[in-house]
Parts: sequence; structure tokens; C-alpha cells
Amino acid sequence: MAALAPLPPLPPQFKSIQHHLRTAQEHDKRDPVVAYYCRLYAMQTGMKIDSKTPDCRKFLSKLMDQLEALKKQLGDNEAITQEIVGSAHLENYALKMFLYADNEDRAGRFHKNMIKSFYTASLLIDVITVFGELTDENVKHRKYARWKATYIHNCLKNGETPQAGPVGIEEDNDVEENEDAGATSLPTQPPQPSSSAYDPSSMPSSSFTGIQIPPGAHAPANTPAEVPHSTGVASNTIQPTPQTVPAIDPALFSTVSQGDIRLTPEDFARAQKYCKYAGSALQYEDVSTAVQNLQKALKLLTTGRE
Repeated sequence: MAALAPLPPLPPQFKSIQHHLRTAQEHDKRDPVVAYYCRLYAMQTGMKIDSKTPDCRKFLSKLMDQLEALKKQLGDNEAITQEIVGSAHLENYALKMFLYADNEDRAGRFHKNMIKSFYTASLLIDVITVFGELTDENVKHRKYARWKATYIHNCLKNGETPQAGPVGIEEDNDVEENEDAGATSLPTQPPQPSSSAYDPSSMPSSSFTGIQIPPGAHAPANTPAEVPHSTGVASNTIQPTPQTVPAIDPALFSTVSQGDIRLTPEDFARAQKYCKYAGSALQYEDVSTAVQNLQKALKLLTTGRE
């Protein structure tokens, strides 16, 4: 992908989007779709903050040039041309990053890469708002990820041992953005893959663990966004984990849409979104998540309910 023209210095008014722009730069080669939507979020947010001050207008103009250049380079990529595909791509990417960090946290493996993954996941959930309002689940994941990044960063900085898992967060307290945690650089060596499987059944109940994670479908030890391309890690170092496919409700096979069920455009959009999520999950060979989302789509289309 051709290099983008550099941006002018960031105006002080746009401090709140600096980490989203940094995330965009980090993903220019790793995942251009993620990079595009990070810049789009920064553009939309910047316009709301200040679009009149000369420095801000100049910055937003250059950022718009970058967006146009990216759009041309990505051409007919469905994640750019079709909003629902882009939303599914971004949400799935953020979830994988969140699960990787959460997996490391629950196993008591605290390191810079995990902190950065938590924080970046929270930033990417911000970016999902370019498609509309966040779900309650995503709001909780964003708050939890940002709190975890700050908490673990501060513990390690002070020589303390963090508590693993969702312990100690107070839901009423907003998490302040920690620039040090967000700017944590990647370690020179990627974390070593864990040979132990992640057992979701051992997860304590918490309002922040609403993600449905089937057994064996734990996030890879090295997420695509966090491993430098030159790591030299052999593809056979990570042993595949057998996946447990969730039981399929037999009633779904015999369910026929009733004549009095009227699906709204929103119902069709949600069903299509579930199908896109399933397709995205299959890209990661995550059969369980694909099956779960296809069942949701089928139930919605045949009953009008989720």
C-alpha cells in the first residue's frame, strides 16, 4: 500500500483522538480497513470538536486527503463499500484483541503487549461508533478494557502484582484515559504462545464477562495487530485446539416463518449482520461463533424475535 501524505502537527484541541490516529498508523500495513475507520472516526470526532480554527481546519483537510487516498487504494473492498461488512470486520477485530488480552490477564500473564491490546481494543470500540450507537455489551467491554489497561500499567509501574480477572472495578467510576498505558510500545519479543487451553467455564460471573466464548475458541496467543511481521515465529508453534460446536436447537430445522410475522427493515439488517459475523468468524476458523450467529439469524427470520 502506498504511503500516505503526513499530517501536520496535531492541534491541542484534538488531543482526545491522538491515540486513534496512532492506532490507524500502526494498522496501515497490518489491516488497512481498520486503519481507514480509525481515521474516519478521528475525522468525524475532530469535526465536532473544532472545524473553524485555522490549525484545526488545516489538520482536518489533510486527514480528509488521507481518507480519500485510502479509499482509492482499497478500491472495491466490501468492508469499505458495504457498511455492514465494515462494522462486522471492525467489531470482530476488536473482540479478538479483547479476548487475547483477557485471556492473558486471567492466566496472570501481565506484560506490555497485553496492556496495549486491552487499550487498543477500547479505542477500536470507540471507532465502531462511526456505524451508530454501541450495544450495551460493547460499552461494558470498552470500559472494562480501558480500566484494565490503566490498572495493570499502574501496578507494573509501581512494582505491584495486579489481580487477574475482573476484580476491583467499580462500575460507577469512569475510567480516565491513561496516556502512558495507551502509548505503551510493543516489546521487542512477542509473548510466547500458551499451550494451555482457555476454559471459559471457570470465568467468574461479572457484568463485564458477557462475551459468549465457546470452549476451545480462545483468542490466539498473538493477535494480528500486536505481532511485528518480522517475528519469525513458525506457523507450527501454536497447536490447534479442538473446538466444541454448540448444540443446535432441533426446532430451528422445522421452524417455518408464520404468515402473520412481519419483519421490519431493522430485523433484516440484524439478520444480515449476524450472517456477516458468522462469515467473519469462519475467517478465524471459529466454528462455534459462526454457528451461534447463524442460529441467531435463523431464529430472527423465522420468529421475528431474537
